[in-house]
Amino acid sequence: MYRAIRENKINTVIIMILFILIIGALGWLVGYLNNSPSITIGILVGGAVFAIFQYFMGSRQALTISGGRQITLADEPRLYRIVENLAITTGTPMPDVYLIDDPAPNAFATGRDPQHASVAATTGLLEIMTDAELEGVMAHELGHVRNYDIRVSMIVFALVVVIGFISDIFMRMAFWGGLSGGRNDNNNNGGGNNPVVMIIGLVAMLIAPLLASLIQLSVSRQREYLADATGAMTTRHPDALASALAKLDAYGRPMQRQNSSMAHLWISNPLKSGGAAKLFSTHPPIPDRIARLQKMGGEF
Repeated sequence: MYRAIRENKINTVIIMILFILIIGALGWLVGYLNNSPSITIGILVGGAVFAIFQYFMGSRQALTISGGRQITLADEPRLYRIVENLAITTGTPMPDVYLIDDPAPNAFATGRDPQHASVAATTGLLEIMTDAELEGVMAHELGHVRNYDIRVSMIVFALVVVIGFISDIFMRMAFWGGLSGGRNDNNNNGGGNNPVVMIIGLVAMLIAPLLASLIQLSVSRQREYLADATGAMTTRHPDALASALAKLDAYGRPMQRQNSSMAHLWISNPLKSGGAAKLFSTHPPIPDRIARLQKMGGEF
């Protein structure tokens, strides 16, 4: 587990570097096609500011997007006590606990480190889970906290949002006159007057969000397996988590407030199902996760 935590810290640095390179490349491309270095500088500065903001405020943003409200022991004693007991058992600082009013059963953890972490569960999850199953789910989420997956997830969240935002700006500029007016009309060396460069730019802007999604997938899938194992080791009851995952598979439904940029945070894919959705799912197949947990159960 300590090796996994160390790897996650290294992955954070790698993803931050990748974040800077992708945003820098997109910023340079937009500036080049507009013959305006100031645009490139503006995008780089804006990306850096957003990255810093995301590091400190990303968890709050994710909780707001999902519609979570912070609860106390008096509000929802069953969920709160389970999280509290798991925190005491593992020696993890008590995270803030949030409840999301949504019939779709799901849960997620967020934050930048164990000292600044939050866990959230939907009302739908509480309705269908037994105490042992709910404990398994929340142990999984605390596993994300203890393994520093939450920090990596916040960086990935920022990466996906910013790249999508810049791509959207680029497409608007391309189709509503932003790339061919002004200075470009008087400068034959600019990318805005070169159809080949223009096409390359458009292709790059279309591929960038796909690249961000692939990064999101590569980070989150292995993290889910590790959090499953961490949660099972915490409770010493892998079959309970396996049973919870089976229920998530059987009773799962799309979240009412969907957001693809934070899909990787949830224990189960919160988006609409389908062939393409499964291909680009941020989560490994639930049957595979159950099989691994059952194998662990046989070894206890």
